[in-house]
Amino acid sequence: MPIAQVRGARINYEVLGAAGPWMALSPGGRAAMKGVRAFGEKMAEAGYRVVLHDRRNCGESDLVLDGEDSEYEIWADDLHELLRQLGAAPAIVGGNSSGCRLSVLFAIRHPESVSALILWRLTGGEKAARRLAEKYYGDFINAARAGGMAAVCEDEFFVERFKRHPDERAKVIAIDVDDFIASMSRWRDNFLQGADQPIIGASPAQLATIKAPVCILPGNDQSHTKENAQEVKNLLPQAELHELLDDVTDRDVLPIAEWYKKEAEQLAIFVDFLTRSGLPPVRS
Repeated sequence: MPIAQVRGARINYEVLGAAGPWMALSPGGRAAMKGVRAFGEKMAEAGYRVVLHDRRNCGESDLVLDGEDSEYEIWADDLHELLRQLGAAPAIVGGNSSGCRLSVLFAIRHPESVSALILWRLTGGEKAARRLAEKYYGDFINAARAGGMAAVCEDEFFVERFKRHPDERAKVIAIDVDDFIASMSRWRDNFLQGADQPIIGASPAQLATIKAPVCILPGNDQSHTKENAQEVKNLLPQAELHELLDDVTDRDVLPIAEWYKKEAEQLAIFVDFLTRSGLPPVRS
């Protein structure tokens, strides 16, 4: 896989497809880009040039456990720089769950570089914000307070990371524990500020500034509610919403395998939307 130097971090990326409008897709959680690769391949086969990348602190890209902005703002700015280096902007930008946050912040921070947004499984609401803030940051803070950086290194996220990159353990151990707690606390606080917003990380006023066409496919669990997706849709000047999952669930998170069963329908909806928005596929 090629590596780009992006704002002080090594970013692992891949381009799928040889022709058509540029598109960038991002997965949910802290998943590596393989989490959205199968769908990216389908988009490339349909006639788009698709950029996939491992966000910093994910997959094979660098660990950079600090930053003044929220983590998803950092991800958005990284993607903007990566697309600039590839000559791939403006681009269709999209993603799933945390990939939605990245995409929406990209459109807010870099409006000249987005031609359309395709979003699925938006994350919003107080319950999701509080649960995910602890998962992404609170657990690290608690470990650091209890046992320093050695305890942080025993967290499942880092254990899995070190299996692939054993040399990184020394780098993490060497971080000053107080600096680490301050960074994670700042990121957690930024995340929690979105607890009362329809999508974590973007206020209604910020959403209203997005002028690009937007297609939304809501989830149907307590972290990705249809109600939040509808609220986001109502705030965007050029947005449409399509429901793929009709049943209602009270689970915190619907297994992603349930979503994969709908990928053919998802592809058809997005290609139709993009075609109507002046961004039709082009086959090489």
